[in-house]
Amino acid sequence: MNKRIINTFLGFAAGAATGAAIGILMAPDKGTKTRKKISKTVKKTSKEVTGSINDQIDRLSEKINLVTGQLKKKSDKTAKKVKHMTTDMLKKTGA
Repeated sequence: MNKRIINTFLGFAAGAATGAAIGILMAPDKGTKTRKKISKTVKKTSKEVTGSINDQIDRLSEKINLVTGQLKKKSDKTAKKVKHMTTDMLKKTGA
């Protein structure tokens, strides 16, 4: 992943965690209720972060497949040229 995507992701995660923590800590609830809220928020944020990571992995996989396909085509084309040039040189030298 490029640096911009990583920074965006980290900023999102940090902002979500900070906002959730402040909201929960400022709420006038009992300890057990607060812990349940924290647990729920952590699970929700974890799912969001996991989804974001999976999206980035999918995009990166698509790009890798595209580049791999392009490289294979170029490699095949180059191999054919080399084979043709070699065959021509052998014909010219009488081998």
